[in-house]
Formats: sequence, structure tokens, C-alpha cells
Amino acid sequence: MSPAPVDVVVIGAGQAGLSAAYHLQRRGFVPAGRADADDDTFVVLDANDRPGGAWQHRWESLRMATVNGIHELPGFAVPAADPRAASRDVLPAYFAEYEERYALDVQRPVAVRGVRRADDDPDGPLLVESDQGAWAARYVVNATGTWSRPFWPRYPGQERFRGRQLHVADYVSADEFAGKRVVIVGAGISAVQLLDEISHVADTFWVTRREPEWVEDDFDLPARVAAIAGVEARVREGLPPGSVISVTGMRWTPWARAAQARGVLVRHPMFAAIEENGVRMPDGAFEPVDVILWATGFRAAIDHLAPLRLRTSAGGIRVANGRAIDEPRLFLIGYGPSQSTVGANRAGRDAVRAIAAEEAERAEQSAA
Repeated sequence: MSPAPVDVVVIGAGQAGLSAAYHLQRRGFVPAGRADADDDTFVVLDANDRPGGAWQHRWESLRMATVNGIHELPGFAVPAADPRAASRDVLPAYFAEYEERYALDVQRPVAVRGVRRADDDPDGPLLVESDQGAWAARYVVNATGTWSRPFWPRYPGQERFRGRQLHVADYVSADEFAGKRVVIVGAGISAVQLLDEISHVADTFWVTRREPEWVEDDFDLPARVAAIAGVEARVREGLPPGSVISVTGMRWTPWARAAQARGVLVRHPMFAAIEENGVRMPDGAFEPVDVILWATGFRAAIDHLAPLRLRTSAGGIRVANGRAIDEPRLFLIGYGPSQSTVGANRAGRDAVRAIAAEEAERAEQSAA
């Protein structure tokens, strides 16, 4: 079967992907399944079997009162919700209502297997191949986020550990660790949230590679802007983007304050090795543990872009202003400096703005 022609393929229906779809529609693009012959078209492909992006996969105990980084989708505010409600119930329902409200016609579940060039013509299409067919697109907006690629560091002896190891992506609730000793690895928001939660029912031991840098709620805006600029510089050079929080520092959130007040916000240096029944610390001391929880973040889910051969030797893709430098028909949003929800919204808008401007210029040239 021949690839279906479409002007824009959006891969992913999380915050960034829905933002892009919204702005495409505002610019006059029409979902491909409802388009007339002369319409500019788009299609949104999502690997999940229901709306919600990464929110549907968050742990059960993450409540609206403690969820970090919610930002409304463009044009439709997050409905009021009980602070005690689970975020993985409230926010996917919000995403589903958003898709219906704006008739975005998200196609799911569709697993994109690869994106490749159809030919050497710079104006030729990009082929988006999936388990549900293929599309030939003038532009691809990649908005696949990071949740499907949890990062597991490797440490000596890891395979010999007799206890349980899990990543934040697999976490459900603290109840399963009651009465156990749990090592929590990581210096990010999730690590501290789960440290506070698990420490109510288990003996916790928190380790990080570096001492966290704590900042007050009135975090200096110029410093934040400079930090984001640093992430932008990294992706422009083709370096792995890292996270914005790694350079902005950790905020004193309510759960961090709560953990500190109970005396459990005690950071230890990263262990040197893992043994059958615990971990070996840098000073040679042995710490017996039952569970190792890796709160070590995620990596960009971009393996399907491998056929484009855009990765640098450093492991990243060169991106400027949300666009692949070495393949300008490809936009990467929710990548690097736009990983936050507000950043993803803006990146979706800016990608569509660039596409619309080029399409308008192309139309003018054709009419001349």
C-alpha cells in the first residue's frame, strides 16, 4: 500500500503533540481524514491506546495537590479537581476532553517504527512508517517525550542483587515497600517526592552522585533563563540535552520540606557497587537494603528517527529553535529546553508558526 500523503505528521499526543495539533488547526490545517482535496492536512499518531500522554502512566499515589509542572493545554484550562484526586485519573480525562473539543482525530494506538527520507529531493516527503501503515509528509513534528525510555545506570554487581530493583516508571505506591529498607537513587523532583512518600512506611536511604543545589520558591528568573539557554546551547551542538532542573537546582517544594521536617531528607554519596544483599559505599561501608529504586530520569524517545542518521557522535541531535539543523523538515518538541509543559506548549506553537510561514511562501511562489 502506498504511503498516505499528508502535509504534517505529528508523532505523539502528549502536551507538546496536542499543542502542535491545536495550532495547526488554528492555522487552517485539517485532520487528514476529514480534508477536502485543496486543504492543508495533518495527522496525529499516538502509541498509547487512550489519551493522556505520560500522565496516564504516573504512579497511583501522585495526587493533584503534589503533582509538579501542570500547565494547561492551549485554549482550554485544566478543570478544577479535588487536590486528593489521582493525577493519572484527572489529567488523562482532561486530555481526552481536549482532543474531542477540538476534533483533533488522534489515531491510536499507532507505533511509529521509523522516519526516513523518501528521496534526496529537499522538497520531497519524509516517510513515517508504523504498525498501522505509512504516511508521506512534508513535515514531521516529533513529540514523543521521554516517559517510554527510563534511564537505568549501570553499576558493578547490579545483576547479583537479590532484592528488587525498579525504576520510577514502574512505581505504583509506597505500600509495597512497607517494613523494607529502600535505597532511592536520584536528585530530581521524583526522587524527593518518593523519598517523602516511602519514608512513611519504610526505612529510606537517599543517594545522589552530586549534592543537590536547593533554591527557594522565588528562584531568580535571570538565572533560570540562563540555565535554559545552556540547555539550548547543548542541543544546538548535538549533545544529549539533559534536564533543565539539572542546571536550575531543586526547589523547596512542600514534600521536600515535609521530608526535611521528619529528618529523612538526608543525602548520602552514590554507592560504589551493588552486592547481593545491599550496596557498598565509597568509604567501604556496607548498607543492607531490600529495594533499589532508580529515580534516575528518562532519555528522549527518538529511536524511530534513526533512519535519518541525525545523531552526532555525542549521542544527540543538532536542534535549533525546535528544528533539526541537519533535517529542517523535522521538528523536535518536548526535547531539550522544551521538556517542561509550558515549554512544550510554546514549542508546538513555534513549530507550527514556522511550518505555516514556509507553506505560505511556497504558495506565493507557485502562484507567481
